[in-house]
Amino acid sequence: MSHFSTIKTELRNLEDLKTALREMGYQPKSGPQQLRGYRGQMVEAELAIPQSNGSDIGFRWNGKSYELVTDLQLWSQNVPVERFLAQLTQRYALSAILAATKQEGFQVCEQKNTADGSIELVVTRWDG
Repeated sequence: MSHFSTIKTELRNLEDLKTALREMGYQPKSGPQQLRGYRGQMVEAELAIPQSNGSDIGFRWNGKSYELVTDLQLWSQNVPVERFLAQLTQRYALSAILAATKQEGFQVCEQKNTADGSIELVVTRWDG
């Protein structure tokens, strides 16, 4: 019997989370969402990603961070959930760093995806 699983994350900013998901090619639905699971089971979340099999991946605020909520037996992504979370966390961190550097007056001069999967950034700021 399938059921919803909850996976804790360190994702705290909803806008950075949505940006990261969009950069990964997803179209997240925000606002209160009813996630679909096994045999019509439902659970509420703040963000939902519909899957092609009729179930959803969601993110729910637990008071400290957005935790991933989904029925793992109905997971139908191209990568396992662990890899999905690793990619999401990387994209989330990049989004947060870019927002912070812009706020501090820095500009990105170079952004490079390396062969090992890491992302290198070079930022500059001109003080006049």
